[in-house]
Amino acid sequence: MNPIKLIFSSYSDAARTKRRQIFRANFDLDPNTMILDLGSEDGSNIAKVIEGTEICPANVYIADIDLVALGNGGQKYGFTPILFDEGGVLPFEDGFFDIVYCSSVLEHVTVPKDEMWDVTSGREFRQRSLESQSQFAGEIARISRQYFVQTPCSTFPIESHSWLPFVGILPREILVYIFRFTNKFWVKQTIPDFYLLSRHEMQMLFPGATIVDERSFGFTKSFMAIRSDKQ
Repeated sequence: MNPIKLIFSSYSDAARTKRRQIFRANFDLDPNTMILDLGSEDGSNIAKVIEGTEICPANVYIADIDLVALGNGGQKYGFTPILFDEGGVLPFEDGFFDIVYCSSVLEHVTVPKDEMWDVTSGREFRQRSLESQSQFAGEIARISRQYFVQTPCSTFPIESHSWLPFVGILPREILVYIFRFTNKFWVKQTIPDFYLLSRHEMQMLFPGATIVDERSFGFTKSFMAIRSDKQ
């Protein structure tokens, strides 16, 4: 593996381990717990989160836009796969789940994927992104009274999607230009489909939650919106 990729992969794994510990400290899981991993890919992350618990695999729902990944997760872990589109409305009744888990997904709920390179206005991108993210957050709160939603912080020195320094605070038009350039040679290919939230914006999206800072090297790396019966 490329040395740069190895460094970031190890760092990312360590961060996920800390988040799992925070999740397990805030939520009780039993065999009947109904949990949704929203933006799950193949469910490998939530499998590690619930490892060692008595939760029934069929009660773990994995939801993603990638049908192949969902199929792999269903076969490998016995989870219940749910395919959803980018429309924002989740196909579940009010209060269907005990817990919604959503990690590093909220920031990608912005504009349609076929528009992401064309929307270069920072004002337009922010407005449309916050509208989409607000709807998404409302759906999370609708389908479960408890949730754990993590998203990267906009001011962390190393932007997590591109592995580039300080690009998270750059104007949108410059960000798009930089990615068009760095994608030609940099080890991490990046698409500008993400809007990184501030702490204030995160609290506005989840008014019923406690916002917890994930700290790294003295900086806030990400925010976690936690609403739990244990709080």
